Amino acid sequence: MLTPKPPKAPRINGARVFGVRPGSPFLYRIPATGERPMQFAVNGLPEGLSLDAASGIITGAIGDKTPQTYRVEFIAKNAHGRAEQDFRIVVGDVLALTPPMGWNHWYAHYDRVTDVMVRQAADVMEASGMADVGYQYVNIDDCWMNAKKQRDPMRVGPLRDDAGNLIPNQHFPDMKGLTDYIHGKGLRAGIYISPGRETCAGFSGSYEHEQQDAQQFAAWGFDFLKYDWCSYEKIAKGDSLEELQKPYQVMSGFLKQLDRDVVFNLCQYGMGDVWKWGESVGGHCWRTSGDLGFELKQYHDVARRNATHFENAHPGAWNDPDYLQIGFVGNAQGMGEPAPCPLSPNEQYAYMSLWCLMAAPLVYSGDMSRLDEFTLNVLCNPEVIEVDQDPLGKQGGPIVVDGEREVWFKEMEDKSLVVGLFNRGEKEREIGVTWEELRLQGKQRVRDLWCQKDIGTVDKEFSASVGRHGVKLLRMWPAGRR
Repeated sequence: MLTPKPPKAPRINGARVFGVRPGSPFLYRIPATGERPMQFAVNGLPEGLSLDAASGIITGAIGDKTPQTYRVEFIAKNAHGRAEQDFRIVVGDVLALTPPMGWNHWYAHYDRVTDVMVRQAADVMEASGMADVGYQYVNIDDCWMNAKKQRDPMRVGPLRDDAGNLIPNQHFPDMKGLTDYIHGKGLRAGIYISPGRETCAGFSGSYEHEQQDAQQFAAWGFDFLKYDWCSYEKIAKGDSLEELQKPYQVMSGFLKQLDRDVVFNLCQYGMGDVWKWGESVGGHCWRTSGDLGFELKQYHDVARRNATHFENAHPGAWNDPDYLQIGFVGNAQGMGEPAPCPLSPNEQYAYMSLWCLMAAPLVYSGDMSRLDEFTLNVLCNPEVIEVDQDPLGKQGGPIVVDGEREVWFKEMEDKSLVVGLFNRGEKEREIGVTWEELRLQGKQRVRDLWCQKDIGTVDKEFSASVGRHGVKLLRMWPAGRR
């Protein structure tokens, strides 16, 4: 396991910027590692917001609805020390100023998902330390509604009531109670539906009820919507750009009218070059390819394809190559019960490194009840996550592709450079990179992010031994600058 255990002293993690629309409900849990109990404080907190000093959860609504940026300071203290972190609250029209981080049930529980499983996921996100490094969304995927027919009779019933409102199936008896439970931990709740008449799994879709469903999701208290193309192909009149965009324009228009912020995830598998127009139809992130669960061992090739769309990614707009599927995940082919993922330890570190270099949404989709130390080691390195959550929002990509040697890089807000040295070969080998390839000049201070260890000052080139399908993830600053 490469990532050291977090020290007992506080460390404030996660994003350093957060977007909220004027007047919307505000919910943010300050992510911090270190021994508990811990006391939190915030300097410069806008009027209308309040902090729970014991939990670090900020709630309320900003009183002044004028678009502006508030610069605040987070403080965390415990018996072992104190940490401070500057933070920006941006009141305006743009949400998801950094890629969303959280959990989605699909690749673990498929059509077996229940209210109990979702609450358990929220519990584990808090207890495992995932929330302490920035994971915050607890998202339900397909199969929470009723279906006309399904193998589980508790998921069969009327799709809507007499007023046209969606009816959750019997495994979800209290949607508002569920989101209240998640929000009580300082986390956010996500939900899923299709713009078609049915979802991918044959449950109720939103077609001709879009406004009603958007209002229902808001009334229940959801903060994130995954909108999955699925059966809309039976409604669309061909595959023109206008038809591909239409259902997303319709739903995003209603989401913008709500009195709460809902991050909008377009799931339509990259059709019509969605990365070129996803933002213009109201999306905050969009899938650039098919379901990764069907080609998990090709995660690196999926990342390479996603990386070609780097010019379309920036704060509030993210290319999504699909979920993080490590730990215990189900077989996508047969929607099977969770089993250990087929990737080696080296591959799992490489997978997480690629997603962070690409500023991709970090949404874990494994069985939260079976999280082990190794999976948490991959998911919860705050220095690696910082690469993904950097406020500059630049999507990184490959700068060298030379047989088994692959070098990726990502520019950061503080002018540092993050470099990934990947070994695509079947044996351990030396992987190097020159300053000419990185367009660097002068000596660089180099840090190993997975091991959280300073390597020292390096000039002109760097190389390291990298295992089969492994990675060495580095951060470089000009020497002499802290």
